[in-house]
Amino acid sequence: MNDDLDLFGTPAAQEKRSTGRGSGKSPLDPMSIPLAERMRPASLDEVAGQAHLLGPGKPLRLAFESGKPHSMILWGPPGVGKTTLARLMAKGFDADFIALSAVFSGVKEIREAVAHAEAVRRLGRHTLLFVDEVHRFNKAQQDAFLPYVEQGLVTFIGATTENPSFEVNAALLSRAAVYVLEALDAEALAGLFERSRHFASPELAFDDDARERMIGFADGDARRLMNLIEQIQIAATTSGENPVTAGFVEQALSRDLRRFDKGGEAFYDQISALHKAVRGSDPDAALYWMCRMLDGGADPLYIGRRVVRMATEDIGLADPRALEIALNACAAYERLGSPEGELALAEAVVFMACAAKSNALDVAFGAVRRFIKQSGSLPVPLHLRNAPTRLMKELGYGHGYRYTHDEPQAYAAGEQYLPDGVESPGWYRPTPYGMEAKIAEKLAHLRRLDAQAKKNDETP
Repeated sequence: MNDDLDLFGTPAAQEKRSTGRGSGKSPLDPMSIPLAERMRPASLDEVAGQAHLLGPGKPLRLAFESGKPHSMILWGPPGVGKTTLARLMAKGFDADFIALSAVFSGVKEIREAVAHAEAVRRLGRHTLLFVDEVHRFNKAQQDAFLPYVEQGLVTFIGATTENPSFEVNAALLSRAAVYVLEALDAEALAGLFERSRHFASPELAFDDDARERMIGFADGDARRLMNLIEQIQIAATTSGENPVTAGFVEQALSRDLRRFDKGGEAFYDQISALHKAVRGSDPDAALYWMCRMLDGGADPLYIGRRVVRMATEDIGLADPRALEIALNACAAYERLGSPEGELALAEAVVFMACAAKSNALDVAFGAVRRFIKQSGSLPVPLHLRNAPTRLMKELGYGHGYRYTHDEPQAYAAGEQYLPDGVESPGWYRPTPYGMEAKIAEKLAHLRRLDAQAKKNDETP
């Protein structure tokens, strides 16, 4: 199980961790322990970031100070302290700590954890059960915790990177408080960088650009930043690089470091931001979110498919070119691949953002589908039916149909094309934007012709 962590604290705590002094055990070689583990906070005051939860008077701070543990879900991106907080709670509440990973555990491990909790309760101790990546447990596995949480046998703490509203059973969610942890900001990461750098290799210097580059690569993840520092330390020591420059960092580290869970909430948040930027006619923001997704490893053709959707949902007939451009961009990417084909997608995204907007088609489509669901299968009027056989003609199929091309202005004014008894409610209502303004003018003219035809029919 990969442990989350947060910022490290005092020099005394550092020394104790690295040397083992005060533990009664033989000291370990500090280099054999990952930097992230050596710098794991030993107290709540050593945790940096998450001030909205850990500051004076804030929810988790109050929970620690109360001395009364309660079940909770810790929701946040990797490397922000979920596991660390769970461990600190067990220490603060003097409870046994059991950690399970939903990736590697099943009902068997849950039962073993419950048996252990029952055994230590007989000794007068309480158990804090921590489940990492709880969203990966299925419904039955999540339900298995419920009776023990309700009985108070265990205090349940689940950690997840996914929205618990969607990924955690409602029954379990109702028995746990949800706390949202945030990615570490640049200031918090800068503080962590200096402490970690000094702790790992005080003689190794970094210029300002190198430090900013590594903080950017960390992308809000404390564990990732410390792992990067260790990588750079090894690379710099091997090559004799000191001070470390931004160029050396670029050379030593993989460029594919941005956080992007292709199946998780970050994925849907970013595609949502892209869609809303297009809808909001902000080409810069639209291009930014598209590039963020590409930078994080999104499938360019997935972006292309979403752009096609934008063309029909948010632009529609206000600019029919949008759909053509979106489809052409997908075809261009399929022919060229990356990175050349990505420029065609970028062109489509910017065009969508700049195009006139209309959701009239989307609204009309939804309204008609709802009407059909309510009204059922109404028969096709006789005059609109096809009559390929003599029998059909004798039954009146196609009788009275007016061929529009033979009518004045190529329009059969007053003709009825909906099922009998259904009056057109005007499902499609073009907006006054882009080409739809012209469509609106034409439809208004045709409705006037219909009204005149009706008036003529009523005149004796």
